[in-house]
Parts: sequence; structure tokens; C-alpha cells
Amino acid sequence: MSDQLANKPPAELWENEDLFCHDLPCRPRSETGRILVTGASGYVGGRLIPELLARGYQVRAMVRADSPEYQQLWPGVEVAVADALHKEHLRAALDGIDTAYYLIHSLLLGPEVFAAMDIEAAIHFREMAEEQQVKRIIYLGGLGDVRTGLSPHLQSRIRVAKELQRGSVPVTVLRAAVIIGSGSASYEIIYHLAKKLPVLLIPRWARSRCQPIGIRDVVKYLVGVLETPETAGRSFDIGGSDILTYHTMLETFAELLNKKRVFIPCPFSGTRLFSYLASLLTPVPAPITACLMEGLQNEVTCQDEAIKAYLPFVPLTYREAIVRAMDREEQDNIHTRWSGAYPPAHELALKLHELGDTPQYTTFYSLVTDKPASSLFRSICKVGGREGWFSNNWMWWLRGAIDRMLLGVGSSRGRRSQATLNTNDVIDFWRVEDLEPDERLLLRAEMKLPGKAWLEFQVHQEGSSRKLSVAPYYHTHSLLGRLYWYVFLPFHHFIFGDLIRQIEQRS
Repeated sequence: MSDQLANKPPAELWENEDLFCHDLPCRPRSETGRILVTGASGYVGGRLIPELLARGYQVRAMVRADSPEYQQLWPGVEVAVADALHKEHLRAALDGIDTAYYLIHSLLLGPEVFAAMDIEAAIHFREMAEEQQVKRIIYLGGLGDVRTGLSPHLQSRIRVAKELQRGSVPVTVLRAAVIIGSGSASYEIIYHLAKKLPVLLIPRWARSRCQPIGIRDVVKYLVGVLETPETAGRSFDIGGSDILTYHTMLETFAELLNKKRVFIPCPFSGTRLFSYLASLLTPVPAPITACLMEGLQNEVTCQDEAIKAYLPFVPLTYREAIVRAMDREEQDNIHTRWSGAYPPAHELALKLHELGDTPQYTTFYSLVTDKPASSLFRSICKVGGREGWFSNNWMWWLRGAIDRMLLGVGSSRGRRSQATLNTNDVIDFWRVEDLEPDERLLLRAEMKLPGKAWLEFQVHQEGSSRKLSVAPYYHTHSLLGRLYWYVFLPFHHFIFGDLIRQIEQRS
């Protein structure tokens, strides 16, 4: 790696303004060995890896299941498949590692489960890091005053930090509050509430103070402490340039959206109800909104600014972070999104080819066209999100709304990008399981179902023409599952027959 750094001119290494760390007041360290990034498929991990690669580091990405798109996203990165709840997995992932970023959390499991899982994972990671003689751990945790009664989510983040610090490996702890960036869960909650609601109820906890931080500044601090050895074994609060109430954060967002909103004080302050209602109005499901909103009852501001002595850069203001995020969305240039890691363990879900047998229930719809395969496939890849499903959108919307009311993912998750698709990308309540350019797109259902479902689009050559087809597959062993299939079967002709006709017409 030292040769890689030595041969790379500084102007190319850290002055690229497309990268967050181009203006960091520190330099890459050639003596740093291989770096492990846990939670690599998550929102922060997915932003951190390209920055480390651009600065010449050797990176190993830890994920729960391998996928072809990782080599496309991170050329040259070694992928380690591991679950932090299994020590043997961690032993292999940490083998030969110099520094490990700990970006694992179980927030997606919901408030009833995540705390115990977080602690167990942290204990395993600490023990295996000691065994493999890792030199350093860098942990991103939650900001909160330990002298006050913290929410279960914030308490869990602090306990994880303490658990990691019990070992002999020096731990650098960075504590952050609300992270603002294109694709972050917090950003999308605030954005959709400010955009959709002409009247917003403001409970007592919405007047709590918060110090939000832009995702680019979070990544700069994560890279900066790696390149500043003096930060090893220390804890730091990190935040943006503003201290605001959540009420003010909503007002600012509404102003940037040019929306006039009425804010009414609300005597009722139950976060569970507010989080459920927020999950119906935003793309972020209830298990995540519940954990995040419980933390809104606490003031989360930096108690000290010691980090500025080591990394003296000026972080973005809240308004600047919002404008940058909105600009990314307008450019359709969102690199990672909270939905990439939700629902939990989606990487381990049963794949269509793993069934062994042909799915029990299926239908098939097709048409023949003279249009080129590339044009047809581009049209296929635009379904969902803001474009909708081209026809019968009310049916798709209704199915997603029912799923969201049942605390499922719903259809409002949309898409990371309207122009491109990769394996594991989300399309409303589907996820891309397989993608073969100009030939096949396979989607796996993630809505609540009494069975497993897939949707396959294909383009086949037939003489001088092309056959465009769509096939829903369904697999179940229960009576309820079979009833579900036959109840919705009559609607398939209208939904899927119209869908492929619209795909062909829009090609």
C-alpha cells in the first residue's frame, strides 16, 4: 500500500472535490495496514469506503452476504462475509487487520430487540479484535448527556462504546446526533413531514435542542481520526455548526422547500404514536422511526469541542447540509441510502434459485415487439419510485399502504436512483435480486406476505423480434398463503398485462 500512496500525486489523492475528505487537514498514513469497515453495506459504511480507497488504503469490507455489485462499487476491495453475532466469522474478518471501523448497529430490528443484540455483537467484536491483535478500533456512536435519562437507543450506543473500551485494543469513539445527508433516514423523515403536512403538531420534545451533522462531516471525522494517531483511545463529540430545536429544523426545511406551514403546540407527546404516524407519511418504516424519535426527547449537543484541536475544519451548517442533500437528489446521485440495509438480514433472504423446485404458483404474460432489447430493458429498469408502475398505480399504492399500516416496508421507500439499478437496490416494496443487462431483472418481494414472492422481467430474442415477458412467482406452504394467491390472481391480468404493454410503449 505504501507504494500505492507514494505513486499517487497529492493533487489526485486529496484535492478531488467530489470526495468529502479532499480538504482534510491531515494526510494519508502509508504505515497503516489493512482496514476493516464493518457495516459496509450500510449508509455510513458505504460512504466511508470510497474515501479510504481514494486515499490509498487497503480495505476489507465486512457484509453479511456477498453480492456482485460490491466489486463494481468498490474496485479492489476485499469482501469478508461475516455476522458479528458469530465469533468464528469475526475471527476470519479481523485476521490481518490493522484498524477496524465499528459501524454495526441493530437499530433496524426495532426498539424491543436492538439493545441486547448490540451488546452481544460488541462483546464478540472486542474479544476477536484482541485475539487477532488489531491495533485500533474506531466506533461511531450516539451523542447524549449521560447525566440525563437517555432513550433506550442512545443508552445502547453508549453501552456499546463502553463494551468495546473494556478490551486492550485502543478505541476512538465519535459521538454524533442526527446525521443529515441525501439518503439518510433522518433527512427523509424531516423532508417528507415538511413537504406533505400543511399543519404540523409540535409536542414538547420537539423543543429539545439538537446539533445535527452533515454526512460529509461524519465521514471526514472518521477518516481524520484514523490519520491522527493522537486520537486513539479517546472519545469525542462531533456535530455541525448549528444547535437547533427539532421544531426549527422542520421550519428551515419547509422554508427551503418554499412551503408555508402552520406549527401548533401539542400537549400530547407520546413518541410511539408520533413515530407510527411518521412512518405512514414518510418512506422510513416504524421500527426505525420509533428508535429515532425516542431519542428526540433528549438534548443531543456537543459537550466539548476537543476534536477541533486535532481536526480544525469548519463543519457544515444545518442549512448547508440540507441544500447539499437536496442537490444530490436533484442530480439523481445518491450513493447510499438507509433502505439499502432494511429490512434486517435481507441479504440472507431465500433466493429464487435456492428454492430447488419451480415455485408452486406462477403466471406468465408476454408480447412480441420489434424494439431493441437495450431499449426494452431500460424501460423495465424505470419501474417504481417517482415514475410509478406505468399503469394501475392505485393498486400498487393501495398494496403498499396496507403493508405500511401493518408495519411493513410499504411502497414509499421508492428508489435510490431513477436512472440506474444495481443488485440489492430497492424498488418500493421489492429488492433487486438479480440483474442481467438487456436480458433479465428479478425482483424479490419484501412486503408482508404469507409466503415468498418474486417478479421476473425478461427480454428474449425470437428471430428478428424480441419477446418481452413478466412472470410473478409465489411460494407458500400454508392455507392462508394459498388463499392469498387465489384472491389476487384475477387482478394479475390487468396489472401485469398492462405493465408490459406500457413498458413496450415507453421503450
